[in-house]
Amino acid sequence: MYRFLVVIEKTNNNYSAYSPDLPGCVAAGDTLEDTERNIHEAIAMHVRGLKEDNEPIPAAHAVAEYVAVDSA
Repeated sequence: MYRFLVVIEKTNNNYSAYSPDLPGCVAAGDTLEDTERNIHEAIAMHVRGLKEDNEPIPAAHAVAEYVAVDSA
């Protein structure tokens, strides 16, 4: 099993998603749920393609964290 960080962003009209550890692997959707499903499918297809091409699967290095700051 592979685990990759996924970033989902709200745009003006929909949502978009990408994984920093898998350059070029992106997805979009009309709703957050659609986008989550689409990026999951995109990552699965991306990893499958790397395996079929005998390319290494990148190690997951990206991390995310929320940072709280005082606005004063």
